[in-house]
Amino acid sequence: MAHMEIIDASENQLSQILKIESECFSCPWTHEQLALQLDKSCHIFLAAAEGETVLGYVGMMHVLDEGYISNIAVSAALRRCHVADALLAALEARAREKRLSFISLEVRDSNTSARRLYEKHGFEEVGRRARYYEKPAEDAIICTKWIN
Repeated sequence: MAHMEIIDASENQLSQILKIESECFSCPWTHEQLALQLDKSCHIFLAAAEGETVLGYVGMMHVLDEGYISNIAVSAALRRCHVADALLAALEARAREKRLSFISLEVRDSNTSARRLYEKHGFEEVGRRARYYEKPAEDAIICTKWIN
């Protein structure tokens, strides 16, 4: 990678984000669902980009002082290239600016690489949602990082 930057996601990046979403998740979000995250009043939606190419993205909804990560995904060819690390660091910086108390997310029980990533970034496993995911049916582990 020549030069990656973390930027606010925009409408003209949604087709690339949708492609990454489809390659990463068995029940991908639609273009319309992703577009809702562009509303800056209650969302932070970041893209990792190299020039015009989107490498990955993260979305988070915030309410009062709570942050809920909706999705984080990186193009399959760029996994383990620290794209997700950069996205999570930038998201946490934004959460601190907004004075959020915590950031929370759900992750598939079987997704050990993602669980290790979140643990590395200070997230703690705080609960479980039984059969939260489909295709295949699987429990979600709730992970939370306390900020302020």
